[in-house]
Amino acid sequence: MNLFDQVFNSDELQSSINDTTHILKLHSAHSNKDLSNLLIQFTNCRLFYDSKIIKDDLWIRNGLIENPRKIFFEEKRQADVQIDLNGLLISPGFIDVQINGGFGRDFTIDANIDECLSEVSKGLLNYGVTAFCPTVISSDSSNYKNLLPKIRDYLNKEKSCKKLSSKILGLHLEGPFINKEKLGAHDINVLKTLDNGIKTLEDIYGMSVNELRKFVSILTLAPELDPSNEVIKKLTDSGIVVSLGHSKANLKQGENAVLSGATFITHLFNAMLPFHHRDPHLIGLLSNFNLESHIFYGVISDGIHTHPSAINIAYKSHPNGLVLVTDAMSAMGLEDGRVHHIGNQAVQIVKDLTTKKRSAYLQGTTTLCGSVATMDDCVRNLISSTECSLVEALRCATEHPAKLLGIYPLNGGSLNYGAKANFTIIDDNINVKATFINGDLAWSCSDWSPLIKCKFIP
Repeated sequence: MNLFDQVFNSDELQSSINDTTHILKLHSAHSNKDLSNLLIQFTNCRLFYDSKIIKDDLWIRNGLIENPRKIFFEEKRQADVQIDLNGLLISPGFIDVQINGGFGRDFTIDANIDECLSEVSKGLLNYGVTAFCPTVISSDSSNYKNLLPKIRDYLNKEKSCKKLSSKILGLHLEGPFINKEKLGAHDINVLKTLDNGIKTLEDIYGMSVNELRKFVSILTLAPELDPSNEVIKKLTDSGIVVSLGHSKANLKQGENAVLSGATFITHLFNAMLPFHHRDPHLIGLLSNFNLESHIFYGVISDGIHTHPSAINIAYKSHPNGLVLVTDAMSAMGLEDGRVHHIGNQAVQIVKDLTTKKRSAYLQGTTTLCGSVATMDDCVRNLISSTECSLVEALRCATEHPAKLLGIYPLNGGSLNYGAKANFTIIDDNINVKATFINGDLAWSCSDWSPLIKCKFIP
């Protein structure tokens, strides 16, 4: 049931309409099945706003967050619809910049990529995710040449649609330009070097950088494969975020990559050399005071990929750079008991009988390969790992990824006035109660029943 249905099925509706003007206004909204021109006020709630949790109301109209001062002092009007949240918290929607699939679908190998993207976009709403970067892992050139044009065309079509689903912010291409000694779950047979620089990259993907930049947001590569940093410079100059990962790079190589434009580290600690006191490798970028303001880093806070102590060290070193990612694969959102895939690799799900946590391993090995965690889980795990506040944890799932992608504050990561009304409603344990897209209710849990009042006061 979307917000339109919630409003027009509310018990309060008929008793609240008492003159012709109000009836006509309601009739117009009902006939068009469109609440966008109505002013909606969320009340009796708290907001995660400007790095604080405050007790205040949220006002939305036409899919955007409104400034109540302007409404009170210039328009001099009240809300058309008032929704009482009974003390719940409104947060900007979560953003996941590394997710391989979910709900039985895999972005790299799915035979029907349109259906795959649509299904995952819808399913992520359950976990408060309002935007994400579908991640395609290392493939052979023929798969890229078949897959990438289809995803490009799908995203172009979506721009004109008003679906109530999580928004796709562009692809994350993770590989194939990664180190063979740090491949993780990637297929060693499809990994490539950058012998001819940007020409190799364009040949493998089957598209020029100018074409890729229109629908690719992030590209993960190992910086040691680009010693001149010419590829990194070309990509970042085009607007693609370069992420360092699946790498044996030393600290100096990492520093040079950042100075050339790289701004992200893919799943910190995983598939890279560990911290060493003589050369901290890529991990050392977090505490380099000349660079840390330029670097964000992804953390899979699922309780499996990264030990809580390691997360705590990273967070304490550079709290403003931590970006929560799920790195979820096709088994996310599904029960155990079947074989899943990440790319072409078969995966088995193992459940720890003590902790009840589920892990994904390459079938027949001890190699972790993506997670089955959801973003709300990751927020909870970050709090338990670091003892950070709810505010600090929410920043890592909202503001930080939005800043990484350059969409903060109006197109993601905030509840600022003028921002898109893409948000999630949660309780203090980060249980998601409802998710809104463009100001409309896109998903709600079965026990969410807000009190709705329809005032229709001109």
